[in-house]
Amino acid sequence: MQVSFYLLSDTPADLQATQNELSTTPAHFTLACQLCADLFRAKKRVFVYTASQQQAEVFDELLWQFDAERFVPHNLSGEGPKYGAPVEIGWQAPRQNRTVLINLADTIPAFANRFSHIIEFVPTAESLKAQARERFKQYRQLGVNPQTINAN
Repeated sequence: MQVSFYLLSDTPADLQATQNELSTTPAHFTLACQLCADLFRAKKRVFVYTASQQQAEVFDELLWQFDAERFVPHNLSGEGPKYGAPVEIGWQAPRQNRTVLINLADTIPAFANRFSHIIEFVPTAESLKAQARERFKQYRQLGVNPQTINAN
């Protein structure tokens, strides 16, 4: 299992373009959209895990608003075609096998071991950084050596 932690800086220029004073979308959600587009282009099947149905719906809407030239076929769990779109978004364990998990929740999901690649984020808020550090430690306790990637 490969685990990648993306370190976000205060406000990278490429993520800043999608945010303004009225935006409540976390920067790591925007980066997750970009990663979904890249993974779809690489023909990977992705599951985006969120902490709640509300978060899943927010992320679903964000993908619909994402760059039209980089459209990402996606659906919420239980919707869409029989075997799901290339990117599935859910707040419960996925029904279909997928290779990549993008974790937007604060904890490691119990089903994480079903994926060959897990993507995590280290947001800039101190409380979220602390949660990311805890997940990093948990992966190391599982015998996985996570890699860190600067998101900017």
